[in-house]
Amino acid sequence: MEGAGAQQDAPLVCCPVCLWELPAAHINSHLDGCLQDAGRGGEPERSPQPSSKKMRLSGPPGESSEEEEEPEVGSGLAAPVFPLFHKGRAAAATPGTPGGAAGAHRGAPAAAAARGQERGAGPAARPGSHAAALSGETVAQKLEGKPLADKLRPGTLGDYVGQDQVLGEQTLLRSLLEAHEIPSLVLWGPPGCGKTTLAHIIASNSKKNGTRFVTLSATSAKTNDVRDVIKQAENEKRLLKRKTILFIDEIHRFNKSQQDTFLPHVECGTVTLIGATTENPSFQVNSALLSRCRVIVLEKLSVEAMEMILMRAITSLGIRVLGQDEQHTSSANGSDSKSSESPVYIEEKAISTLAYLCDGDARTGLNGLQLAVQARLTAGKTSHQASTQGCSVGGVFITEDHVKEGLQRSHILYDRAGEEHYNCISALHKSMRGSDENASLYWLARMLEGGENPLYVARRLVRFASEDIGLADPLALTQAVAAYQGCHFIGMPECEVILAQCVVYFARAPKSIEVYSAYSNVKACLRNHQGPLPPVPLHLRNAPTRLMKDLGYGKDYKYNPMYKEPVEQDYLPEELKGVDFFKGQKI
Repeated sequence: MEGAGAQQDAPLVCCPVCLWELPAAHINSHLDGCLQDAGRGGEPERSPQPSSKKMRLSGPPGESSEEEEEPEVGSGLAAPVFPLFHKGRAAAATPGTPGGAAGAHRGAPAAAAARGQERGAGPAARPGSHAAALSGETVAQKLEGKPLADKLRPGTLGDYVGQDQVLGEQTLLRSLLEAHEIPSLVLWGPPGCGKTTLAHIIASNSKKNGTRFVTLSATSAKTNDVRDVIKQAENEKRLLKRKTILFIDEIHRFNKSQQDTFLPHVECGTVTLIGATTENPSFQVNSALLSRCRVIVLEKLSVEAMEMILMRAITSLGIRVLGQDEQHTSSANGSDSKSSESPVYIEEKAISTLAYLCDGDARTGLNGLQLAVQARLTAGKTSHQASTQGCSVGGVFITEDHVKEGLQRSHILYDRAGEEHYNCISALHKSMRGSDENASLYWLARMLEGGENPLYVARRLVRFASEDIGLADPLALTQAVAAYQGCHFIGMPECEVILAQCVVYFARAPKSIEVYSAYSNVKACLRNHQGPLPPVPLHLRNAPTRLMKDLGYGKDYKYNPMYKEPVEQDYLPEELKGVDFFKGQKI
């Protein structure tokens, strides 16, 4: 009852949208429902008796206690999350709030409780120890539910591992994030390098600063969803002077016209756009949108960073790491699990192997670790392994082989439709040109093992035969065409040795770009010619009819096979006499 009396004595604030008078502590949660109605063009409900609204907020003790827990923007807690795009446009009612969007304020206690649960489980609400983030006493209980990569997502910049060149101390981006001055960004990097995690950290910091953060995925969101967010952001900015950050995951999935939707609103500051992509923004993002955003390049994580991430996960799970020469028993210094579950151990070498095999992808590494641990726990048997001193071990023991089995195979970063496709074929081309047969074979295998179409590689080899070898070894072109036909006949994996033979042949062959350079000079001559192109000289023209012969076509042409000595005859137009395209100059 004291809580209810405090609610009644609190100063009232008038809602600028529906004109209801509410306690100041609840104005933000109430405005969420009103602004959703305003964003959809609906008319918010207005109470003829403001005092009855006060009674509802201070009603039963059970409700008032939940209502008092509703966080206030700027209070240091996460601001309410708008659930606008977790449902269809027609179904506006939130579970637990039958009144729909217009009655969102009536279901505030249930919504506050749901948001509290989300904040307790979400990555942005775990700025502290990661060990405390995993609920459950046993390792198996800690692994239940969400993937381990999502459970251990860091919530602060201090916990963020890797990307020191972008987010290290004294870097520009870190200074802006710590000052809550966030520009529009495009985060570009390979899978598992920390793009989404960085967005979650920005979301956590922005909510503490009173900034609204909205997340959409380009794989499921539509243009109307984006327009609704922007309309709501305009209302927030106009009525509350509140900024909105819009995070678009996989932004390269939006086509050019969808990306154009952001342009005027990013330009005028209605929203701060943060996009995440694994594709080269130069090819997948509008140049107009790129000019309004700062591109942040995130590299794949180093082995050292991966080991640090894996060790943090192992510590959180309560798994003990065993060195190669460490004597261990099941009773001494065992697992941190406080139940009857067998202690869990992992080899130090297994951690290093996993850090190497995941190829800088933290998500792959953590999920591979989770799968290996769960597989060993599910087996339901105690592993008895001998150390170098011959002592037996009691408990669940995870070895290097178990980790490899959990990861299945080394993760090869290769995208047939993305930038890595062009990077690898460029590396292959340059390695053959540089006569490095070892590097040539490596890049060829990198492409084929990554799933590249062998006919694409064969077509590039045909081009290479004339462009880089040319007349230095005329048989190179025959070799390339034969390799293409062989690949077409038998396909993968049998054709890989055909391509390997051709690649090594080209790497060892002499190189000549004489023909390639001369033809490039001819094209440049045609492009740079001023005025109409010169006509074909009359003596070189074909004369199939009498009229054409009477006009002088083919007149004075000298048929070379009929002369024993070399024939002096001009074959270029008058304007180009004396030009030598092989030397690139006029004689």
